[in-house]
Amino acid sequence: MTLPLDDLRVVEFGQLLAGPFCGQLLGDFGAEVIKVEDPGRGDPMRQWGREKPHGKSLWWPVVARNKKSVTCDLRRPEGQALVRELIDTADIVVENFRPGTLERWGMAPATLWETNPGLIVTRVTGYGQTGPYASRAGFGSIGEAMGGIRYVMGDPDRAPVRAGISLGDSLAATYATIGTLVAVHNRTRTGRGQVVDSAIYEAVLAMMESLLPEWAVAGYQRERTGAVLPNVSPSNVYPTGDGDLILIAANQDSVFGRLAAAMGREELAADERYKTHEARGAAMEELDGLIAEWTVKHPAEGLLSILHEAGVPAGRIFRAKDMFADPHFQAREAIVTVDEIPMQNATPRLSETPGAVRTAGPELGQHNDEIYGGLLGLDETERARLRQTKII
Repeated sequence: MTLPLDDLRVVEFGQLLAGPFCGQLLGDFGAEVIKVEDPGRGDPMRQWGREKPHGKSLWWPVVARNKKSVTCDLRRPEGQALVRELIDTADIVVENFRPGTLERWGMAPATLWETNPGLIVTRVTGYGQTGPYASRAGFGSIGEAMGGIRYVMGDPDRAPVRAGISLGDSLAATYATIGTLVAVHNRTRTGRGQVVDSAIYEAVLAMMESLLPEWAVAGYQRERTGAVLPNVSPSNVYPTGDGDLILIAANQDSVFGRLAAAMGREELAADERYKTHEARGAAMEELDGLIAEWTVKHPAEGLLSILHEAGVPAGRIFRAKDMFADPHFQAREAIVTVDEIPMQNATPRLSETPGAVRTAGPELGQHNDEIYGGLLGLDETERARLRQTKII
């Protein structure tokens, strides 16, 4: 199968998630991603994750899927020279070191462009490559706080909470991927590469909707609101007769009319207290109470049938085990199994050239001979010397 990015070669530096997730996304659509790891330890993601059957991470097979692993000691001049040869064959470098690290290793973008002018250098950091905070150590959680999302997450009477996933890292990597593909497109017109500078805090900030003009123009400070969005109603979790919880999102005027009809309460849609989006937002607690009185009379499955038939968006709150059992997940192959490891499939879906998960995360240095021998042409004697001196 032809993959849409299979003409691109990516050299991925860095570790953990913010850079490697960008490499994962590019690899899902066919880019050859060569991940450069420290010879002794490799990426710490090889050990991360809550569950490690047989002593192996279940996170690594996902974030390193579709990648090739080579080892190289980037702190030593001979390792830097070796990687420079590899970069000269590449279209893209992805890295998430602290700003200035590549420069200290003699691999500043301007230096790399001397021998590879079309190279795109994608850099993912906490604060970006410039500004007074650029040199600070930056993790995803700090970027989430600075970008504004932490303050608005959680219940109003408690301290801010975090999502149970690495949200900031993943957002920065996603924007880095977008920027990389934009830079690839621009290169087709100019022949020149450029730097893609993706900061975690800015990626989070980009998702914050109207947070900034609300404060600057209206003087309104968003606060934590728990499970609801202020002035958006009905859009909440509601109880059922068999103890389950169902999400219902019927805040649009026409959809609320369909919900009211499904409840047998058509008059609610004409009631001035609930007739408009603004009115329903002001009456959120009262309206949620009316809906809960109705939902709790029905078992979850029966309630969902009524709502789906009426054209009202509604659904269960899925856990992993629910995803494996769900027919929609199965029909769309949203979960695939690669090397006996089930994981989420490539997304989004392209009608003619979809992405694919071809391999799970590789063993450390698994592709040293293929890349250093086949691509760079180093003979076995030289590769043996590099292994013995722990360059690779």
